[in-house]
Amino acid sequence: MALLDWSDRKHFDPTGDKPCVLCDKPTPLRSDRGKPVHKVCAEEWIDNHTPKDTDQ
Repeated sequence: MALLDWSDRKHFDPTGDKPCVLCDKPTPLRSDRGKPVHKVCAEEWIDNHTPKDTDQ
C-alpha cells in the first residue's frame, strides 16, 4: 500500500474544505498539485493505478 507523507503544511488549505476529487466528501487536504483529496483516497488511487509486477 502506498503511504504518502503529507506532513508538510502545503497539504493543508486553511481557507476551507472542498469536495475530494475522488469521493466528493469535504476535505481541507490538497495534493501536490493543489487538488482537494483525502490522503487515504490518494493512497488508494495510487494502489489501484500502479502497474503490478504481474500486470506485464
